[in-house]
Amino acid sequence: MKYNDLKVEKNTRPNRKGRGISAGQGKTAGRGTKGQKSRAGHNKMPAGFMGGQRAIMQAIPKLKGFKSFHKKAEVVYTDRLNDLKGKVDNLILAEKGLISSPYNKVKVISRGELTAKIELETQFASKSAVEAIKKAGGSYKKVEVLKRNARERAKD
Repeated sequence: MKYNDLKVEKNTRPNRKGRGISAGQGKTAGRGTKGQKSRAGHNKMPAGFMGGQRAIMQAIPKLKGFKSFHKKAEVVYTDRLNDLKGKVDNLILAEKGLISSPYNKVKVISRGELTAKIELETQFASKSAVEAIKKAGGSYKKVEVLKRNARERAKD
């Protein structure tokens, strides 16, 4: 047997720091002398802390304003609904090209004159638009936005 063939297991006992000078890691316990990093709790600094000077997040200018992540509702005017008959919902509005997608929120706003008798089912409608629909002999019902199912999501 040779010396380099010996199987030696690593010492798994933890290093006990700060137990006197003769213990190997005594006195300063491997932290050097003085300074912020030699003190207890030095590794618990907040993110962006820069040694007591002004943090980078405080130093850089902030952007003005606010950006909403909610999609705005697409607008459809009542005079554009004269070509439609019967039940009108997001799918029919998208087929006719009045909105870009049936999965978007839709708001109907009064403009011009409505003569068609329709049963409108959208997410929003102004008071004057609802009155115009009822005056023409139709009805309005508020519904939720259509959800895409898994198959349609895979196609897009």
